[in-house]
Order: sequence, then C-alpha cells, then structure tokens
Amino acid sequence: MAGRRCTSRAGLSLVLLLAVLVGCGGRAPSDGAAAEVQRVLDRRATAVLDRDEAAFRATGAAAGAGTGFANLRDVPLAGWSYRLNDLRRTGDRATADAQLRYRIEGYDAAPVTVDRTLRLTHAAGAWRVTSDEPAGSGGDQLWDQGAVTAVRGERSLVLGVGQSGERLRSFADLADHAVPAVSEAWGTDWTRHVVVLVPKSLEGMAGLLGAPASGYRGIAAVTTGEVSEAKGGSPRPEAGGGSAKAPADRIIVNPDAYGVLGDFGKQVVLTHETTHVATRAHTTAATPLWLSEGYADWVGYRGSGRAPGQVAPELERAVAEGQVPGALPEDGDFGFASDAGRLARAYEGGWMACRLIADHWGEVRLNDFYRAVGDHRERAGAVEGALRDVLHTTPERFTRLWRQYLKDQLG
Repeated sequence: MAGRRCTSRAGLSLVLLLAVLVGCGGRAPSDGAAAEVQRVLDRRATAVLDRDEAAFRATGAAAGAGTGFANLRDVPLAGWSYRLNDLRRTGDRATADAQLRYRIEGYDAAPVTVDRTLRLTHAAGAWRVTSDEPAGSGGDQLWDQGAVTAVRGERSLVLGVGQSGERLRSFADLADHAVPAVSEAWGTDWTRHVVVLVPKSLEGMAGLLGAPASGYRGIAAVTTGEVSEAKGGSPRPEAGGGSAKAPADRIIVNPDAYGVLGDFGKQVVLTHETTHVATRAHTTAATPLWLSEGYADWVGYRGSGRAPGQVAPELERAVAEGQVPGALPEDGDFGFASDAGRLARAYEGGWMACRLIADHWGEVRLNDFYRAVGDHRERAGAVEGALRDVLHTTPERFTRLWRQYLKDQLG
C-alpha cells in the first residue's frame, strides 16, 4: 500500500475496524455490512474446523448450503480462516473478495493462502453465503471439484476426487517409497513427508493449476508450493518453485498421463516430484531448470541400473545423428507446450549433466553444487560461481566435458 495512508478523524475505532476488515484501499460500506460479513465468515471457518455441519449450514443460503462442507469432510485441517479484503454491495446482495488461509494437519508448516470470491445474500436480518469460489483466474482447491477422499501413508497424505480408495492407496505406497529414497540422496534436512493430490482427470489437474489443460496433456505430475514473500519470485510448477520457506508443497497428479505408465515409471515420477519438495528451500530464481529438473531425474533414476540410453533415448538419437547439443538446456526448452522431442531432450540433458557431476566429482559435490546455485538467490553468476567454488571449473570447461560425456555415454 505504498503511497497510500489511512486517515482518522471522528469515530477512530470504527475506521480502524473497517481498515482491518477491508484494507486501507478497500471500499467499506457505511452501514457496517463489512463487519457483519466478516463475522459470518468467522462463524463459517469455525464450523469447518469444528466439523459442525449445522453451524456451517447456518452461514449459507438454503440451496446447497452444505455442499462445500461435505466435500471437506475427509480433509484433516489444522487451520481455516477468512480475511475480508473488499465488499461490493447492491441492495440485498453482495460480493466479497477474501483471503482464505488453511493448513493441513501434520503437513503444512504455515498456512496456504488463496484468494476467494464469495457471494452473499441478506435476508431475515442476516448475511448468508450463496457461493464460495476461486477468485479470478486462480486455481481450484481440490474440494472445489468434489468430495475429497483421504488416504494416509506412513510418510504421505493422498487426497483424491473421483478416485477409488484402492487407487489412492497405490499413490501412498509409491510416495512412502519415494521419501526415504530422496532422503538417501539429498539428506534429511526437509519435512520427509508429502501431500499428493489426485483429481479426477487432466481437466481437474488443470483446474488446480489455474491453467489450460492442453499445456499438461503429456505431463504425469507437477509440484507446486508457496513462495516466501521475503525471497520474491513466482511459483514454477514444473520445478517446484523457489522459496527458503516451503509451507505447503503439493504433488499434483495428471491421472490420465500417469495411468499409462508402468510400475517403474510411476515410481520414478513420484520420486522426481518428491525431490522437488525436498530441495525447495534451495531452489530459487537462481536455479536453472536444467539443474532442478536434472537433479530430480537423477534422484528418480538413482540406483535403478538403467543405462543412459534407456533414460535418454532422444539424446541418444541426436548423438547418433551427429547432433550433439552445443549448450546446456535453456529454461525455455522445458515449456510443457513445446515440441515433445525438444522437451524430452531438455530433461535428458539436465539429467546427464547431474549424472556427470555425480560421476566425476561425487554425489556430495552434486548436492553442494545444487545448494550453492540456489543460495545465490539471483540467476546472474549463480551457476558460474558454484562451478568455480564447488567444482573448481568454468562454464566453458563444464560444457565441453558435458558434450564429451554425452558422446561417451550415448554414442
């Protein structure tokens, strides 16, 4: 709110109250409707946490008042609250812009914050909610798409919509295997548990991401998470974002693409995405996608015994045709909507770069290199500095070594 100041004259306490409720730049109705609506939202939040369906229904209009409550019934919540940011009233109807903050018990270190648009109606002297939806182009929450089923693993929580309990259990088993595999490679300085969201379809996945389904058609899963405001930047679903504080990572599955994978492929995908959860604190705007995606693939395939040509068939074909890449993949090469061959070669090139570091300098140095790049915070100079300080080489020498490694391993 730079450049704006809340002023106070007569009725200071009322002005301060409304400033808290709607923000300094909000539009607070003079009749106190904002305060009334905030109280309704507070009662609604309390009802969700108390599992009190009758109290929840009392905050909503008669038609479908309990639908949202039923969808949430199986979600283990530790927190749920609304903060009213703006209220636009026309007679007996109003539209509220609010921030929802919630935490999943045992998994979220801090609240997830999402913007919601609520519509209300005024009748019999009280405001009641008629709808509660994602704001603007924001993504759905899983319970917006239907009743959520929860399956707990030893190290995981799987939440699904339109999925059988048996299928959700299979995801929990894979995630429970992924967590220790990632810890063995990366270390134990992370939460060591994951939340997996399994929507009904590709369209459901796209709804959770607030993005067109076409961009994720061939993508089996992505990892999303909140980005610390102190560090800046934006979430990168394909790489798990960048934040020193990761309160709420989610692995989101595309059930259509995931379903066609074999058992080994399914495990690699879950281990890859779990790696993004583990490395988030050191994955920042400074981290190129070849490193974040390559490292996640390196962990996913680590110890599998798969030969380079089995993991990197597109690069193997390119090398056989004399088309060895001249440089490490750029971030743009990882666009989900890009050419499938180009995307595959980008992932494979990143994996081979991380494999090279592990083979030539050792796994400890690979981890140190990853942390050093991310901890730089800014892209400029991050890789160059880590190559110098951790691997004692230069970008030019590393690129030459990587190109020769591709020829040796894939030729």
